[in-house]
Amino acid sequence: MAKKAKKQQSGGTPATVALTAAGVPYTVHAYEHDPAHPSYGEEAAEAMGVSPERVFKTLVAEVDGRLTVAVVPVSGSLDLKALASAVGGKRAVMADPALAERTTGYVRGGISPLGQRKRLPTVVDASAAAHATICVSAGRRGLEVELAPADLVRLTDAVLAPVGRA
Repeated sequence: MAKKAKKQQSGGTPATVALTAAGVPYTVHAYEHDPAHPSYGEEAAEAMGVSPERVFKTLVAEVDGRLTVAVVPVSGSLDLKALASAVGGKRAVMADPALAERTTGYVRGGISPLGQRKRLPTVVDASAAAHATICVSAGRRGLEVELAPADLVRLTDAVLAPVGRA
């Protein structure tokens, strides 16, 4: 079900449009989303047959009142204290889901670190660097994009830091 992106991609999500515009190689993986599945990320890993350590979820938190994006493996959770530290803050809490959706332009379970409505400070878990490619949401439930972690970091101006925990 994976397909290679075309250079002149028409339509797509803001995430795939941003990747195409940047000339970054990526692969789109589509699968049938099951609304009853308890975890968007684990569902994606299972559907694609990819190790959960290579599938990353995009979470939006508030660090000292400023929205910040964290990209961590679906196999673990976000360490809020480490996230705050990674961006020079003192305290982090998960953002209100409605605020995260409004600010990024994506729905929960489909928030991509790429092509967001408003560019937010981003931290990618350091474990991403151990993989040739990782998968992140392509901007909607049931759609993932696979790319090199270095490309994700570069395109989002992210900090690479240990913010995930097993």
